[in-house]
Amino acid sequence: MSQITTITLFKYTSLKNKLWAFLMMQFAHSSLKRVKGLQFYKLWGSGKEGFNPLPDWSTYALLQVWDNEKEANYFFNTSSLMERYGKHTHEQWCLYLKNNISRGEWSGTNPFKKSNNIDGDNPFVVAITRATIKTKLLYKFWKYVPISQKELRNNSGLIYTKGFGEVPIKQMATFSVWKDKSSLDSFAYQSKPHAKAIGHTRTLKWYKEELFSRFQPYRSLGSWDGKNPLPSLGDRK
Repeated sequence: MSQITTITLFKYTSLKNKLWAFLMMQFAHSSLKRVKGLQFYKLWGSGKEGFNPLPDWSTYALLQVWDNEKEANYFFNTSSLMERYGKHTHEQWCLYLKNNISRGEWSGTNPFKKSNNIDGDNPFVVAITRATIKTKLLYKFWKYVPISQKELRNNSGLIYTKGFGEVPIKQMATFSVWKDKSSLDSFAYQSKPHAKAIGHTRTLKWYKEELFSRFQPYRSLGSWDGKNPLPSLGDRK
């Protein structure tokens, strides 16, 4: 399967650029809808640290699903839209991803197709979850989030994590990068608060729609907090 996914994180520092980023959540669509080879995309805002639903005006993301890597490379190398983003951002970090598993739906479809080209020597894992929360359960959901995510703090297997969303409060996503599968599995299934959250998901039926997916990152370009979080993937193609 030649399909790949990219996720690009953007960091902004000045008030002027943060305002520009907020406006691009609306105005970037006209350009993205015309991109050749782009099967699916989502523009994300982010929440404050600790999966707080209050907005973090400094961080945004662009998730894209491509026909193949060639189309993705062409976009990043020639796009006037990406050139504009580059003029306003303080930092950018882009990950190229191969899908390992994906369950559920996102806007009525599952956009991710399993890759048949997973590298057995590359241990890194990216997890993306996404859900639309039922309006009547918003308070219960967000009240429990800090408890379910508590064991992420100082987790030695976690490289990076951030809460994102298409629509504040109601449509949320988590993006996390892990050293290996066992580190992610340990948190997902052995952490008691997180396991309890999964139980609530099933019994309380928090979500109108949900999707869970895992990927293998195989290229890591740019920087975040002054460095490439996955330097060993920086020159891979």
